[in-house]
Amino acid sequence: MKSYDTVTETVNGLKERGYKIDFNLAFDKLICSENKICLNVNEFKIVEVYRFEGDSNPSDEDVVYAVESEDGKIKGVITSAFGLYADPVSDEMIQKLSIVK
Repeated sequence: MKSYDTVTETVNGLKERGYKIDFNLAFDKLICSENKICLNVNEFKIVEVYRFEGDSNPSDEDVVYAVESEDGKIKGVITSAFGLYADPVSDEMIQKLSIVK
């Protein structure tokens, strides 16, 4: 797995490697409002995880996930804060996002 120093560098690096869709967490699914792609919890896998911890500001804490559909045809990126600033998600999604490879 490649190493990155910042969230922006990570997202850009993943996009260069084919993870081009910007997904957002929507409680129990991933959605891309730009092209209307929607993946339920059981329709995607997490390929890589990058965690950034803010040294001086808790709002700088973020996680970047490289995800792809189970069939490998759809690749994208999720960025999500954790801790106090985390997005509300379902228990199934929490379990999926907690898997560390």
